[in-house]
Amino acid sequence: MATLLLRHAALLATFDDADRVFEDGALFARDGVIEALGATTALPGTADEIIDANGMAVLPGFVCAHHHFYQTLTRNVPAAQDTELFHWLEVHYPIWSRLDAQAIRTSTAVAIAELMLSGCTTAADHCYIWPNDARVDDEIAVARRMGFRLHASRGAMSIGKSRGGLPPDGAVEDEAAILADCERIADAYHDAQRFAMTRIVIAPCSPFSVSPELMRASAQLARKRGLTLHTHLCETIDEERYCLERYAQRPVEFAQSLGWSGMDVWFAHAIHMQREEIERLGASGTGVAHCPTSNMRLGSGVAPLRAQIESGMRVGLGVDGSASNDSSNMLDEARHAMLLQRLARAVLPGQGAMLTAHEALRLATRGGASVLGRDDVGVLAPNMAADFIGIRLDGIETAGGVHDPLASLLFCRIPRVDLTVIAGKIKVRDGTLVGVDVPALVAKHNAAASKLLAS
Repeated sequence: MATLLLRHAALLATFDDADRVFEDGALFARDGVIEALGATTALPGTADEIIDANGMAVLPGFVCAHHHFYQTLTRNVPAAQDTELFHWLEVHYPIWSRLDAQAIRTSTAVAIAELMLSGCTTAADHCYIWPNDARVDDEIAVARRMGFRLHASRGAMSIGKSRGGLPPDGAVEDEAAILADCERIADAYHDAQRFAMTRIVIAPCSPFSVSPELMRASAQLARKRGLTLHTHLCETIDEERYCLERYAQRPVEFAQSLGWSGMDVWFAHAIHMQREEIERLGASGTGVAHCPTSNMRLGSGVAPLRAQIESGMRVGLGVDGSASNDSSNMLDEARHAMLLQRLARAVLPGQGAMLTAHEALRLATRGGASVLGRDDVGVLAPNMAADFIGIRLDGIETAGGVHDPLASLLFCRIPRVDLTVIAGKIKVRDGTLVGVDVPALVAKHNAAASKLLAS
């Protein structure tokens, strides 16, 4: 049974219910599960693997509640650099229709590498286009090889332009085939046990790219199989207009009419919501992945974050796609969530109080875990996963931030973490990925990106 001891952390922030913080903190884990934590002097003095965390802030690994791994291949495409969502999608759909299995594998590896370097240990990926020989299996295989916790979405688009949708007809799939593949991958990969490395999510793309029938059938299938549900909702005014014109309902009302609310559901973005809609979703415990960087990048708007938190909605953070961010950096996402809520409070009526650095870090850790329906990550405590990160407090980025070291992780701009541990295994050491040939991966990824846009 493999043991791991982290000791002498300058501070160890647990984010547990008591918000305990230990100075000269330590953590002891066995087989990827935390057994004890507290002051270094109170824990065992030896283990198979010992990490000296002197000078570090240690906290739970970040949980990303919304991503699109494959979009690392289409960062800053010139024709889509200065557009809003609908046109941005129309530029990208034909490019993404040329994806293949190798492109999915390479982009998944790049996205996971970036996430781990920014302290992310669990992520939900939402891939909704599966052309050529690309399959969900491809990204699951990469995540398993890299030792990363993945909630892999079987996303889908089924309504093309000829039937009133936004995507081109060549980018959509048959709905019976979509549902059959959802069943297949649930059988093959979903692990409902605590500490699972792989879970499956059912995730039709959006109200403007799938039919109401697929939304309803997806909800029924997920509940039959004990899976969670995810989609984009209330991201733009264009989407709101589409739902009103096509279904005579606002997006939230439309989604709820199809069974899309509750503790097994979370939405990405959720920007354009009315107060009573937020209250309804809060009462049902519906979740939301707040994606501040992407929302700013596409000019989509400012989500009513404070109202969502206070309503009882489960709120976490997501980086969204790396073609609308254009990064996979959870440290940045938490920082931007904190700053954007402050701006919103100043310029928009009814946006509520500022978001503190501690609240933003809480959204990035146990908030994301709650959104994904996990009770084993996002908190440092006995019988929780040994998923944690360390950030040095003695670097140039945090110089002068000694007055509140934990808050300095967001008030100061830190490019990457120094330590990432997932299931008790070190994935980032001294700011460097372990077991990943980064130059070779980048070269392979850039070649795939160039090939994708070549025609």
